[in-house]
Amino acid sequence: MRAVAVTEFGAEPQVMDLPQPEPGPGEVLVRVAVAALNPIDWKIADGMLRDAVPHAFPLVLGVDGAGEVVAVGPGADRFALGDRVFGQFMRVGAGGGSYADFAATAEEAVAPAPSRATLMTAAALPTAGMTAWNLVEEAGVREGSRVLIVGATGGVGTFATQFAAGRGAEVIVTARPGAAVLMCDLGAAATIDHSTGPVADQVLSAHPEGVDVIIDLVDDTAALTDLSRIVRSGGTVASTIGAADATALEPHGVRALNAENTPSSALLSTLATELDEGRLTVLIGHETTLEEAPAALAASRSGRARGKTVIRV
Repeated sequence: MRAVAVTEFGAEPQVMDLPQPEPGPGEVLVRVAVAALNPIDWKIADGMLRDAVPHAFPLVLGVDGAGEVVAVGPGADRFALGDRVFGQFMRVGAGGGSYADFAATAEEAVAPAPSRATLMTAAALPTAGMTAWNLVEEAGVREGSRVLIVGATGGVGTFATQFAAGRGAEVIVTARPGAAVLMCDLGAAATIDHSTGPVADQVLSAHPEGVDVIIDLVDDTAALTDLSRIVRSGGTVASTIGAADATALEPHGVRALNAENTPSSALLSTLATELDEGRLTVLIGHETTLEEAPAALAASRSGRARGKTVIRV
């Protein structure tokens, strides 16, 4: 089968001809229709998890994908042949990922695909969607909260904006002028252009009483600690990159949350329902092919990519 893989940490991803995987106990084999690119894909290829879990090479890249079940392993009984599913496929210990004609994964790592959306849309949802849902949940966003989302125009940020607004929060996001209308369409009450001055000063100018929650997807510890001065006592500062400093924040009555994603089939099903019932918009910025995936990964690594990239397999 065709697959995009690396032969060692730090190697350039290449299109290879590799054996088709077999589903093990509790696993399903999926004919992948669409994979989705996330920055974590190239970070894993660079060795992000090398000290945490064993890896097998060649290592097929790609966490997210969607397709059709074509085989089930022993004890797997949640899906039948022909079922359309979406979810997460990265199994570094077995060298498997979603950038391939076929991918095997635990049946708990996938869920029935949304019935009213394409597999392309479904493939773009799992990692970013579940991360955003867990962020909003764990940060305690609720009706009446005022929330600042920094880095809101990326995949996680656009989902977090929608989930927070859906809970009745007043959502302020950082976005350049060209993205302001889009972010407001997704539920933001206001946008701040971070290139025109310190974000904290701009927020306090409009809202002297501050905010209840910051969800920050980009800032390092120093920048986030400075920004946290706008959070009211009892509020929360959440980071996806481990930048929330409890030692600095807790004396001011602010909770530090360094969020880690907690994926599940149940959460995937929740997101599918949100999509099917029209409460969620998935933004796809670029479509490419499996053969062009290495170039798409390079663009993501360099920061040139815009919007969610999906790979037609």
